[in-house]
Amino acid sequence: MNAKAFQLKIKVPASAIDGMDHVNNVQYLQWAQDVAEAHWQDNSTPEMLEKYAWVALEHTIKYHAPAFKDENIIVETWVEKFEGVRSIRRTKIFRPKDDKVLATAVTQWCLLSMPKGRPMRVPEEFTEIYERANQ
Repeated sequence: MNAKAFQLKIKVPASAIDGMDHVNNVQYLQWAQDVAEAHWQDNSTPEMLEKYAWVALEHTIKYHAPAFKDENIIVETWVEKFEGVRSIRRTKIFRPKDDKVLATAVTQWCLLSMPKGRPMRVPEEFTEIYERANQ
């Protein structure tokens, strides 16, 4: 899959800072979820948003460098592949002023058919939607 990336720009709020004066590790997970949700919302029709939902099955995060209060960062995501009922999504969080990677994540999401919330195979057209996204 040749997916296009989606980005959120964030200025690190004081609420993200922990006792060591840098961004708390839990905040990176929240940002990974936030950017995935924003990417889904940005590429979905109202019908898709009503018909489908995603739930996280697994998150793997690697922390590379700290971020600090008031820094500008970018949270970037893309869908690596669809596999049965799953979406494998990558996320990179970095500081644009020096291109320093702060964290990377891989998340497995499961597509649900709504309103019953049953897992379902990812429709083939999703690949096309995410390949043309943000061109």
